[in-house]
Amino acid sequence: MQEEPNLSYIKEIAGGDPTYIQKLIGIIKKEFPEERTMFLNLYDSKDYLKAAELVHKLKHKINILGLEKGHENARELENQLREGKSHGYSKFISTLENIENYLARL
Repeated sequence: MQEEPNLSYIKEIAGGDPTYIQKLIGIIKKEFPEERTMFLNLYDSKDYLKAAELVHKLKHKINILGLEKGHENARELENQLREGKSHGYSKFISTLENIENYLARL
């Protein structure tokens, strides 16, 4: 079963302030698709070192959305890409799709 993104951490760091929660969600909804697209372009062009940097950035959003397994998958792929490998790609893409679907519902 795939883990579900959630807002628990965002609510915690926002101290329950609905305005701040919406601001943080807005930032993620704006930045995530851009970073996802950049990652895919870098990966497709086999620029694995820059792709690893994007995974590092995305890893923070994955963590903020409460995806522990997704965060672990991102960490593994980041390390693999730095070594010119990418066998964790499909698990990472699954996490990104999960987040994309979740953000579309917010």
